[in-house]
Amino acid sequence: MAEPNRHQRKMSRTGNSLYLVLGLQKGASQDDIKKAYRKLALRYHPDKNPDNPEAAEKFKEINSANSTLSDENKRRIYDEYGSMGLYVAEQFGEESVKYYFLMSKCWFKALLICCSLVTCCCCCCCCGFCCGRCKPPEEDDSYKSVNPEDLEAQIKAENDNPVNVQPSPGPPIHPEPPQQKS
Repeated sequence: MAEPNRHQRKMSRTGNSLYLVLGLQKGASQDDIKKAYRKLALRYHPDKNPDNPEAAEKFKEINSANSTLSDENKRRIYDEYGSMGLYVAEQFGEESVKYYFLMSKCWFKALLICCSLVTCCCCCCCCGFCCGRCKPPEEDDSYKSVNPEDLEAQIKAENDNPVNVQPSPGPPIHPEPPQQKS
């Protein structure tokens, strides 16, 4: 659990604290959360306040706070990263929260920029065109499409000047003598 005196993240200070919604201090036990929820749920339940729309909204807020603080994983994320941490966990999964906040820190961004400058990687290493050094060679023109008329002219020119090549004799073929059994 996070320390009660730790500074909260600036991104997480939207809305009321879930602990304040239930009238509790940060670090309250599960029993305290359960007692506070039951007390407030009975007070603001829509069936007990049928003509009060504010009570219905307060009841929804109380339910939301209770569902977050009752779940150990969500409570741990909320205590450490605030409401922004809950949003990130909902979007990317609970395991991704710490990596998201790690990558959003200034020192991480500075380290990434320094590494990019040191390695001279101006194109994120994935395109292979860093400053033209890794650029693939130009295409060979010999593989471009050939005009059929040019191809016919080339074949005709080759047929006008035939070159006869005499076959050369290959190595002599001698049958191996049969091996004698000893």
